[in-house]
Amino acid sequence: MIPASPLAYVPFVSVQNMMGLVHQTGIETFLTELADHIEEDFKRWPEFDKVPRVASHVPGGVIELMPTADQALYGFKYVNGHPRNTRTGHQTVTAFGVLSEVSTGYPVLLSEMTLLTALRTAATSALVGRYLAPAGAQVMAMIGNGAQCEFQAMAFRAICGINRLRLYDLDATATEKATRNLRAQGFDVTPCQSAEAAVEGAHIITTCTADKQYATILTDNMVGAGVHINAIGGDCPGKTELHRDILLRSDIFVEYPEQTRIEGEIQVLAPDHPVTELWQVMRGEVQGRRHDKQITLFDSVGFATEDFSALRYLRAKVAGTGFVQALDLLADPDDPRDLFGMLARAAPGTGA
Repeated sequence: MIPASPLAYVPFVSVQNMMGLVHQTGIETFLTELADHIEEDFKRWPEFDKVPRVASHVPGGVIELMPTADQALYGFKYVNGHPRNTRTGHQTVTAFGVLSEVSTGYPVLLSEMTLLTALRTAATSALVGRYLAPAGAQVMAMIGNGAQCEFQAMAFRAICGINRLRLYDLDATATEKATRNLRAQGFDVTPCQSAEAAVEGAHIITTCTADKQYATILTDNMVGAGVHINAIGGDCPGKTELHRDILLRSDIFVEYPEQTRIEGEIQVLAPDHPVTELWQVMRGEVQGRRHDKQITLFDSVGFATEDFSALRYLRAKVAGTGFVQALDLLADPDDPRDLFGMLARAAPGTGA
């Protein structure tokens, strides 16, 4: 057996190690630190090479690649979204990601991103909430109580101080699951029998449903003045959650307009409908919330820079710890021009 070159090994973070790292760090600390990295990268937005994600729409779902790069690092995420997967015991969303050096093209990190995507989505939502939610917000309604629900709640508590939750899902067992999990984390939780009941008295409304279709999770009469809407379920063509009239009453904030106009709530509006880019708000170039009657809407679809930030954070976090493995991933012959020779010498019976 020919020993692998040191350059053949890529640091790998498994699901088990990701869970261990999050628990050692503390979930809310992890979310807060992750949000800090996301904010740092939004504030240097012009430095990134940005394109809308590449989406392959397949029967029952979508498979996507999400790439971006700055001058030093390139990152991408593979992610799927298959709403019917839970019927067969599969996750709706799974993902993995890679971070590479631009100078050599060699990967410097390979990681699971099913958990990390849930964490970065929640961290992004709460980070945006810090800029856009009404002052003194205390109550959040959460419509859609599936896999993302608890992550959103943890992030909004860690970053925005929200501890009172009102939950609703068409599937009562999802609400029961979320209520049980969140009460165990110390939240004040009110399960509700309708979306209308859930939004009563809420300062922030999070919508997070999975069905791949145009839907009306929130109707116009359910949204009062001054609320912040965190709309994270509409994330591909033909999939929305909000009545169009809500959009027309709201100031809309987006990650990357070129992607959001294809995939987000604003896909139902005119192509030139005004939106504000979040990086401009975070850099102080544009004001976010201006007054207490304003309805702010984060039309969240998820963008590649957020995954880049998560991988960048994770790479530093696992360095020198036991939460990373060396994976023999890259062929790296002694002579870079002799890849075939490396293969030939590894043949059985060659004595190699």
